[in-house]
Amino acid sequence: MKETIKTLSATLLTAAALLLAACGGDGGKTVGFGKAEAERSVAITDEEGVPACHVHIELACAKENGGEAAKAINATLAEQLLGMEGVSLQAAADSFANSYTRDYRRNFAPLYREDRSDPDKRAWYEYRYSLSGEAAEGREGVTVYKATVDYYEGGAHGINQLLVFNFDNQTGRLLMLSELFVPGFEQALADKLLEALLKQTEAKDLDDLHNKGYLYSMDMFAPENFILGKDGITFIYNPYEIAPYAMGKTELILTYDDMDDIMKKP
Repeated sequence: MKETIKTLSATLLTAAALLLAACGGDGGKTVGFGKAEAERSVAITDEEGVPACHVHIELACAKENGGEAAKAINATLAEQLLGMEGVSLQAAADSFANSYTRDYRRNFAPLYREDRSDPDKRAWYEYRYSLSGEAAEGREGVTVYKATVDYYEGGAHGINQLLVFNFDNQTGRLLMLSELFVPGFEQALADKLLEALLKQTEAKDLDDLHNKGYLYSMDMFAPENFILGKDGITFIYNPYEIAPYAMGKTELILTYDDMDDIMKKP
């Protein structure tokens, strides 16, 4: 994974604080949210006017006094977004920012010294990594956490991704598709998503989808990247997953009625 951040408004944080119910034993106590932040800027060499790497992280962070549910949520976010285990979300953000900028300077300073005479290559070394996260209310009993990753590490363009995590309010457990659907649901759900994609793109058939740039070298699938909403599920495909970078992010929405035949019953 490779990706800085935008400031979360006080309004957003206040709303997020109302979303999580704590685990059983806390009597339904609401888990509040704070912020985990880290920012680093490191020049590629010690000289002036050289390219630099900028890291900015700002994540909604479940307050640890929210009980085991809050701890479980933060542990999942630290692992999934920052690749860290066994540390707080704040410590994970600091560690990630430090290692990312340290590796940038160590790995690319020698290459930059070779390319510095070519002004056209300067932009290759202007690195950025932005990671932001916010919590929102999803289906009853579920908190939806949306993380936006935006980074540039040389090449023709940067990468922007939306990563979504759905947490059970009582336990803080990350919910997966297999917990929502009956066994063997995969192909049926993929077929429903293909139908939704055809309708959304106004394509006549699979060949027409290929002509429009979709599913050119892959089959339709149901991603674990989804928003468990009040009325249905939004399935999110980031660039390159079912279409080229130029097509951007694709979101397909299926209502619960659309999926009633393959969803587990309460």
